[in-house]
Amino acid sequence: MSSLPLAAAPCADGEQVCDLVYDWTDNARLADWADVLIGTPLAIIGLILLGAVVRWLLHKVVARIARRAERGVMPDRLDALAAARRAQRAETMAGIFQSIITVVVIAVIGTMILSEIGVNIAPIIASAGIIGIALGFGAQSLVRDFLTGIFIFMEDQYGVGDVVDLGEAIGSVEAVTLRMTRLRDVNGTVWFVPNGEILRVGNQSKNWSRAVVDVGVGYSEDLARVQRVLREVAHDLWEDEDFKGIIIEEPEVTGVEMLAADSVTIRVMIKTAPLQQWAVARTLRQRIKARFDHEGIEIPFAQRVVWHREDRRTAAAESGPDADPSTTPAG
Repeated sequence: MSSLPLAAAPCADGEQVCDLVYDWTDNARLADWADVLIGTPLAIIGLILLGAVVRWLLHKVVARIARRAERGVMPDRLDALAAARRAQRAETMAGIFQSIITVVVIAVIGTMILSEIGVNIAPIIASAGIIGIALGFGAQSLVRDFLTGIFIFMEDQYGVGDVVDLGEAIGSVEAVTLRMTRLRDVNGTVWFVPNGEILRVGNQSKNWSRAVVDVGVGYSEDLARVQRVLREVAHDLWEDEDFKGIIIEEPEVTGVEMLAADSVTIRVMIKTAPLQQWAVARTLRQRIKARFDHEGIEIPFAQRVVWHREDRRTAAAESGPDADPSTTPAG
């Protein structure tokens, strides 16, 4: 007695709703429609909920890391400006990473949804890879600008309000984006510098600055007395109430910096708050000039020795007829 072969199940692997309905009703068409009307929408809803949960969790992780970066490892010893700057940088970086997370999650969940509704995603993934390679070659400068901008934010190389030297452009930073940096120089010219073109950064206002004042005095002056006077002037500036919080440390007179043709150069250095070095240097020069005038210390002018050659005939004529003929030039 031969047995009849069992009919193949109408449901594909992994279609739980189809299998369940087919087991209940033994109706292949009903099981197939149940999977289309119930199983696929449930799967899509589940993927959307999964994506939302993953995005929310990753955003929370990024926000917590940003708060820790905002607080910092050590408290700031300067003022609230540094804390505000760090908070702005942490917020910007958090926004960038959260945007990247959102795009990646949407792409992955979208691809899984397309696969769930029966779309062959292999050509889509291959096409996306080809498009990505083409964009990578065609927009190399743009990609480089964005990557450099991310590192500028992460490393806090500079921020809005800093005075920086970017090579071709020097000035105050007015705006920083992932693609470009906008500067305004001392003449008022606005420079737009792509981040990918920045090879080096000289920040003149990060954390603290330094005013360097070189003072020239005459070679006849007592250098020990001059240095003592400079220390007194710098110390008075350090104790001035108008400069509390602006001058960070006791000024330093480093001594003889250079022996120039016209003067002896002595250097004074003062550590200041960011962007205050120029105002402090101007005030210090004014006070040094007034004190030197009071002490009688010479700030020399440029000196030159000039040699004059006179015609020997003119010299002989001025000597008169009684001059020795042997000294008179021949005609």
